[in-house]
This record gives sequence, C-alpha cells and structure tokens, in this order.
Amino acid sequence: INIQISESVRGRDVFIIQSTCAPANANLMELLIMTDALKRSSANSITAIIPYFGYARQDRKAAPRVPISAKLVANLIETAGIDRVVTLDLHAGQIQGFFDIPVDNLYGSIVFREYLRRKNLKNPIIASPDIGGVARARSFAKDMGLDLVIIDKRREKANVAEVMNIIGDVEGKDVILIDDMIDTAGTIVKAAKALKDSGATSVMAFCSHPVLSGPAHERITNGELDELVVTDTIPLAQENEKITVLSVAHLFSEVIRRIYHNESVNGLFY
Repeated sequence: INIQISESVRGRDVFIIQSTCAPANANLMELLIMTDALKRSSANSITAIIPYFGYARQDRKAAPRVPISAKLVANLIETAGIDRVVTLDLHAGQIQGFFDIPVDNLYGSIVFREYLRRKNLKNPIIASPDIGGVARARSFAKDMGLDLVIIDKRREKANVAEVMNIIGDVEGKDVILIDDMIDTAGTIVKAAKALKDSGATSVMAFCSHPVLSGPAHERITNGELDELVVTDTIPLAQENEKITVLSVAHLFSEVIRRIYHNESVNGLFY
C-alpha cells in the first residue's frame, strides 16, 4: 500500500473515514499508513471514523493461547498517531477502555427508530435473539415505549438439538429482533422461526453491521425472517429482496461537525 496526500494538511484537523471490514487486514493497514502520512504532513489532529470496527469480537480470551485482537488493534491505532476514534455499535462496549484516547461509540438505534416509526406496525414488540443482547434490546424497547421478549437458547442435555425458549408473549405480535451484527444469520433465522412457531404475525430484525458471511443470504432468503434492516457500515456483497439498507452517513457527518466545532456529541448516544 502506497499513499500520498495530494494537498497540504499542515495545521488542519483531518477526519479519515475507513471501515475495517473485510478485507480487514488491508483496510486496517491502509488506515494506519494514511495516518502516518498525515502525521508526517503536520496535520493538527487526526480523527478516525471507523463505522465497523474489525476484530471487535476478539475482545477477551475465550480459550487458552488466543490473542485479544481488539486490544492489539487499539494499540496500533494509537501508536500510528490517531487522536480520536468514532465508531458505531461496538460488539462489546468495554473496547472503549482498550484506548487511551477518546472513543465515541454511536448507536445505530437512532436510524432504526426512525425507520420503525415509518413502518406503522399494528402490534410491535422488541426481542433479543439471545441473553447476551438483552441490554441492547431493552434500551431500544425503552426508547420506543414497547415491551420486550427474550429468546433463551439452551440444550436440555448433551447431544440434543438446541431449543429456543421464548420468554414473553408474542402471539399476534409484530416482532423486531435487535442485534449489533449479523454474520452467518443462523441465530437470527432460528429465532425468527421460533417466534413464528409461537404465534408471531411477522418478524423483522435490526442489525447494524451486515457481515453476512457463508450461508447467510441463503438462510435469510429461505427462512422465516420477513425483513432484515441493516446499515451501510459494511458494503453488501450481493443484493437480497429481504434486506433493507439504511444510511448512517448523516449520523457520522453530524458527529464530525460537532467534533470540529468543539460541541458536545452526547445527543448522538441514545
């Protein structure tokens, strides 16, 4: 990767917009090298706008002899000379603590709320696809003034298929699943089926980051999920009639404006 800044940035406040989605390594290196070029060109400050923060799922040691890659990426970003990071819906909020520079973690729920209000659903209810996402779903439900149901995945005993237990009543309801990302779509599609089997009228999902790897598109197309709503933090590799993409450009443009003018960004965190 060879980068040259084509005009003077001396004394300027620079904002780099770069998602570190696939190819994650190439995009990350591009961000770091661009930062180095800007530092050596005497930029006053450098803010990295990272809509999707790659390696965010590797935020702890889940097994012996594995790295904490999210912390390593944080170290690389700081060492390169970035002064501030702005991202969206980190997989784990504690990643902010991996940095010794300001990190603003915006919420995709802002654009999802606007979209949901336009849908005018008759009997909406919010759901978390697993126990780990309850806090996120509860916050969204509170903002919208809606009730919350939880899907509890468990195996009753070894070598028995996983069972999805619905905690709450979804009979005749329009269910909205909330999650930070969707990868292979296994959990979301299984959750949609469990909800439909429990009497839900419709099931849609709001997921900020559309990783959509492996069999994801096939599962979404053939599964019980009626609509998947995502943001454009990651470009879609292929179109799908069940997938709606919402832009977060206006959200990031507003945070850039506020940072540049030294205004509070607090209003963008709910």
